Amino acid sequence: MSGNVDEAVRAGGVELGRVRQLWHLLEPLHAVVYYAPEVFEEMATLGFDVEERWPSYFPLRAAPLGAVGSGRVASAFYSFSPRMVSEHMGPAWGIARPEAVVEARERGIDRAYRAIFGDRVDSPELAEAAGLARRAAESVNTAGRPLAAANTELPWPEAPHQQMWHAATILREHRGDGHLAALLVAGLDPVESLVSFAAIGAASVERFASRGWNGEEWTAASERLIGRGLLHEAGTATDAGRALRREVEHHTDELAAAPWQALGPAGTGRLADLLGEFWVAVLGSGLLPSETTLGIGKV
Repeated sequence: MSGNVDEAVRAGGVELGRVRQLWHLLEPLHAVVYYAPEVFEEMATLGFDVEERWPSYFPLRAAPLGAVGSGRVASAFYSFSPRMVSEHMGPAWGIARPEAVVEARERGIDRAYRAIFGDRVDSPELAEAAGLARRAAESVNTAGRPLAAANTELPWPEAPHQQMWHAATILREHRGDGHLAALLVAGLDPVESLVSFAAIGAASVERFASRGWNGEEWTAASERLIGRGLLHEAGTATDAGRALRREVEHHTDELAAAPWQALGPAGTGRLADLLGEFWVAVLGSGLLPSETTLGIGKV
């Protein structure tokens, strides 16, 4: 099993611990697009409701796929209830075409990064980090990874800080697509993936409820996991359930490793060092929630 593979032995000499560290560092740099007021303003200009995040979240993330319907978005996003996806994607392309949403998120992240990073947005350190991240992103193999593939087809922005966001987006969607493959191999359907993750303390049940599944669906998934010996009646993971989630995360790291192998140990180490101050700046902005469904820092 992959969990028995020595994590220090990777093609290109990049440890899986480094692969996960770079995800932790890059994820906030990507995710700020779903919370920044500058992006909300751009989306409001197009006609989207920005009183809450979801009406803009779905088109912002799905726009690189083109004018696809709710079914394909639900498939690619996996853990969201199809009802929730349909609620927000049903009217999306009637409000604005995907191309306009892509342009709006580029304008919005340009403004957001300038607000968060200040003078550092034009620093040589950010330019160097963007160059390294771009090298990794340009090496991704997008076979079987629809969200990563869609983002790689977009043109690269000229400004280094916008290249940084674009690279972070490609790399996080590449990892995310691989994570869904790991969940499928583990036999965890969309609701079960959330129930099993909540069961190991990755986030609260209330936080996972934001994905749109109702109480009956959550209970039914819990019962299926209890039947497989993965969940206790009280809702906490059994030893087998914890082991399966460790295997999912380990497999995800393995599937996400290739771009970092292409960059090599020296490049990945340098990128991790460079990203630190920008990661701190994004977290210090207060825009991101203190608890997310991704389990960053807990897995």
